[in-house]
Amino acid sequence: MAISLNGRKVAMLAVDGFEQAELVEPQRALKEAGAQVDVISQKPGQIQGFKHVDKGDTVPVDRTFDEATAAEYDAVVLPGGVVNGDAIRLDAKAQAFVKEADQAKKPIAVICHGGWLPISAGIIAGRTITSWPSLQDDVRNAGGTWVDQEVQIDGNLITSRKPDDLPAFNNALIEALGKTRAA
Repeated sequence: MAISLNGRKVAMLAVDGFEQAELVEPQRALKEAGAQVDVISQKPGQIQGFKHVDKGDTVPVDRTFDEATAAEYDAVVLPGGVVNGDAIRLDAKAQAFVKEADQAKKPIAVICHGGWLPISAGIIAGRTITSWPSLQDDVRNAGGTWVDQEVQIDGNLITSRKPDDLPAFNNALIEALGKTRAA
């Protein structure tokens, strides 16, 4: 039986430069399972996606960091993309959002370069995660353990390496979210 996520709300945190598949595919899977998914960013309007180094599609922003809090959501998704990951990790409001979700033990699903935000938010120490391989030194320097596998689950933290891992990533996220109560 398919897991129903009716009544669940998911925050996807991203800025310009996100890896398109890593936002759009989880968004689609979550919506198909019945979840409400809000794209949350620094500014209203649209954010620019990329397909590796080439411009992709834009995605509408539903809310800004000034308008949303983690308390309103049941889970958080952090897509990758080098430009997105590097920019969003410096945003104090994005860091606070992730810290709040982590303190509440809400599922936080992170793929590829999305791992930079939880590193900068200070929630990686003592945890085991996976990511794009170039982040492994950052993970270790933040006190975490890095592994090279399709999906790594450590408590409420669900991590994957790259777009090829999206089917397993989406399944792990939906399964974890299905075990939670709606906010």
